[in-house]
Amino acid sequence: MKLACFLVAMALMNIALQAQNSLGSSDDVARIALASYVPQQIEKMPEEARSLLQNKLNQVASQNGMGGNSKNERFFITCNVAVLTRDITPSVPPMTALTLEITLYIGDAVDGKKFSTVSKSIVGVDQNETKAYIDALRKLKPTDPAIKNFVEEGKAKIIEFYNSQCDFIINEAKSLAGQGKFDESLSKLSSVPTVCKDCHHKIHGLVPGIYQQKIDNECKKILTQANSVWKSKLNLEGADAASKLLKNVPPGSSCAGDADRLVDEISKRVFELDKREWDFKLQVYQDGVDLEKAVIQAARDIGVAYAENQPDVIYNYETTVLLWW
Repeated sequence: MKLACFLVAMALMNIALQAQNSLGSSDDVARIALASYVPQQIEKMPEEARSLLQNKLNQVASQNGMGGNSKNERFFITCNVAVLTRDITPSVPPMTALTLEITLYIGDAVDGKKFSTVSKSIVGVDQNETKAYIDALRKLKPTDPAIKNFVEEGKAKIIEFYNSQCDFIINEAKSLAGQGKFDESLSKLSSVPTVCKDCHHKIHGLVPGIYQQKIDNECKKILTQANSVWKSKLNLEGADAASKLLKNVPPGSSCAGDADRLVDEISKRVFELDKREWDFKLQVYQDGVDLEKAVIQAARDIGVAYAENQPDVIYNYETTVLLWW
């Protein structure tokens, strides 16, 4: 029965993953996210323009399908701005005209690799140099075909990175699971965006097995504690304490049968002591869909939660961009 449920879950999981790939899921797990970074080294850039440029980089990423919530992603989008010309117009009143060369980059803050780049020359005109600078930056369009191609090239290189590193990711996840670090293992697997189809196809088959190891391990610990609590008292107080532990037995875990037998033992003793039924039932899967949901959500919910609770890894964007200019 357990094997049949497992096979059902695997089949349903395959269907779900195929749907994700064909529909191009846009959630945070599916998406490759880029952090945006405005370097401090941009020469003579007015401070008023810095936040605008930051927003522009965010727009370029988000409007081209690579936006994210994290401010500290390994992969990031950045820029350099050079003033090519600076003129005063003969108009009344005189205006300042700047020609800016804005160069965008996408790359890897860990390996220092530059994945894609594009340059745009934009003219800004206004009453003073700061306003002219801002006027030029406002003309940077995230939907510009050249910028869209730039983002697509960067995305392709990141997907290539994940696919090339896939065996390493898998081996590390297996090693972590072997050490009993199941949450970290699932986090490692869930870090691969679903749009990286080649790698994701390889890793998704590992998730049910590691999830099963996790819940089996949890069940054994809970059952040991519940047995200890119950055997120490063998009364209503012990039954209540054991029930608080047993309600956390993961559905589908290998020792659920042993947990059921302990529940039966406690129920008989409660009836002997109090002549009443002990109304307690372990949570069970209602059908294959419940099992499918538990397995599919394991990599996402457990993995993402684990990652969110870890200390931030601070990537040194500043050092990286100096290699690119």
